[in-house]
Amino acid sequence: MATQSLIPAGDYRTTYAADTTIFPTAGSRYAVWAGLALLCLAPLVLDRYWLSLLIQIGYFAVAALGLNILVGFTGQISIGHAAFFGFGAFASAWLSNNYGIPVFFAIPLAGVLTTAIGLIFGLPAARLKGLYLAIATLAAQYILQDFFARANWFTGGVAGTAAEAFSIFGFSFDTDHRYFYVVLAYLLLTFVLATNLMRSRDGRALVALRDHYLSAEMMGINLTRYRTLSFGLSAFFAGIGGALYGHYLQFVSVEGFGILLSIQFLGMIIIGGLGSIMGTLMGTAFMVLVPEAMGWLTDAVRGSALDRALSLKDNLSFLREMAIGLVIVLFLMFEPDGLAHRWRQIKAYWKLYPFSH
Repeated sequence: MATQSLIPAGDYRTTYAADTTIFPTAGSRYAVWAGLALLCLAPLVLDRYWLSLLIQIGYFAVAALGLNILVGFTGQISIGHAAFFGFGAFASAWLSNNYGIPVFFAIPLAGVLTTAIGLIFGLPAARLKGLYLAIATLAAQYILQDFFARANWFTGGVAGTAAEAFSIFGFSFDTDHRYFYVVLAYLLLTFVLATNLMRSRDGRALVALRDHYLSAEMMGINLTRYRTLSFGLSAFFAGIGGALYGHYLQFVSVEGFGILLSIQFLGMIIIGGLGSIMGTLMGTAFMVLVPEAMGWLTDAVRGSALDRALSLKDNLSFLREMAIGLVIVLFLMFEPDGLAHRWRQIKAYWKLYPFSH
């Protein structure tokens, strides 16, 4: 119990609402408020490079959150998440460009449209599982990619399409320092929404379906409904994240939503921790920063004695791609529960120190 919640000794919960509170201790509440204050000050002290990394972490985390609901909380599988991420980007640009809908409203509407597509592709989930479901989601990846390349009316075809900058009341968020606050607002909103979802009746049904679907069905849980619903929820968050991505770059192209991005989304939730809301953000930050760290390392090694001794030369550039695959394998081997589990253990250690239990 101490490892999971770190509730102070003598603090007993008497109601279900109190037992499932998001921040069970005063320390956790203070830590969250302090973290939010630091994030709000980030554009004042960080340069454009670091802000762009934080923005990437933000919109990727929103999309990865949807995949974690599907894979981590519901026990389904999807290797086509990047396609729904791309659909959200194209849908938001399409709504704002063709119908004059402000970007402020186009982003959530893009999430709704992506939800509809996710429900359609989630229908096979009612009868498929395991490897067969993985193949079905892979088919969804290639079907949507082909749709992106051919639907000139929706995506602009292979040439791509422009996306307007986010604006509200005539104030444009067209710089990294301004758009950071937009992504931060959506990040907080979606994570609070997902956290409360998991505390609700439907959220507990999704977890029950993951743990033992036969027992869940005997308890009266409609397997078909909740399996399909999980795909819709996953697509919704992917659509929101994709829309944020599109309006940040202000241009959306089909090349950015391949199978490699889907694998990266899986890596984010595996490294962060399956079935963990906080782990989603931790894993996303890790996956975004690892390639950058490898880039700094290759720049330091290039031209050095080690480079000349091993004759690495142009092969150094491939270290960034190799690092992602290596990190996923190492986490699966040595830390299968992800960074969130390790963080809980660290907190428990310092809280219980010097006692062993």
